[in-house]
Amino acid sequence: MKTIQVADIITIMEQLAPAVLAEEWDNCGLQVGSTHWSVSKIWVALDPLPEVVQAAIRHNVDMVICHHPLLLRPIKVIDVATPTGTIIEAALCSRLSIYAAHTNLDCAQYGVNAALAQAIGIGGITPLIPSGGAMTDPDDHSAIGMGRIGRLPSEITLETLARQIQSKLGLAAIKMTGHPEMLVQDVAVCSGSGSSLIDTFLASRAQVFVSGDLRYHDARKVEDARRALIDIGHFSSEHLIINPLVDRLNSEVKSRGWQVVVEPCPLECDPFIYLMDEKSASI
Repeated sequence: MKTIQVADIITIMEQLAPAVLAEEWDNCGLQVGSTHWSVSKIWVALDPLPEVVQAAIRHNVDMVICHHPLLLRPIKVIDVATPTGTIIEAALCSRLSIYAAHTNLDCAQYGVNAALAQAIGIGGITPLIPSGGAMTDPDDHSAIGMGRIGRLPSEITLETLARQIQSKLGLAAIKMTGHPEMLVQDVAVCSGSGSSLIDTFLASRAQVFVSGDLRYHDARKVEDARRALIDIGHFSSEHLIINPLVDRLNSEVKSRGWQVVVEPCPLECDPFIYLMDEKSASI
């Protein structure tokens, strides 16, 4: 029976989220480990946190596939007293490989932005910024690129959309900018931090932009343009890719007849805790 190696799993990930789609500043791919190490169990996680790596080692995981890179910027010293150094030391000592699919997974056909658009319930989605420049076929919904734009089945108020998103994603809290009663149907989304796409959103047909980490001055700019924002948080806008990615990886390994288990990391949660007003919570 074939011994499955890290390189074999990377081949699948390259098909699902090609490295060529990554932004120039990004650092996707193998972060720690060896392409020759064997793999029989994989965890998929959003962040390669110390507790994620330690738990993976305890559960005999051979490879962690994460969204956020462990080594986004070059490091000059590997100090095992630091969180990053601790992760590298533990991973190498336990032969645990860590692989990141970041902006390439954001842009991929079935990546993070596509999952976010699907979760919200918009149809006919196309990239907000198509990869490789202007889209040649505006009806090609399988095109790749950053962000997504699409339509709701019918016009609804901004507040109704915000509450629907809060319910669908199980969010404790949500922020929005815009008149609650304004009608919206065309929706743009960007997973993670969407501030850099504010101008692109404003140049699009969308009335509302759904993303995370949106800033005060973003809100004022959109408010002046009589448009709307819905901020669902960085974690919530990205963590929803975990289960779909697990399902796709399981399908790929099973189709090849490989004996590899792929599971979602069970530990992750939003680092922000939302405190509700006691009087409001008791109503």
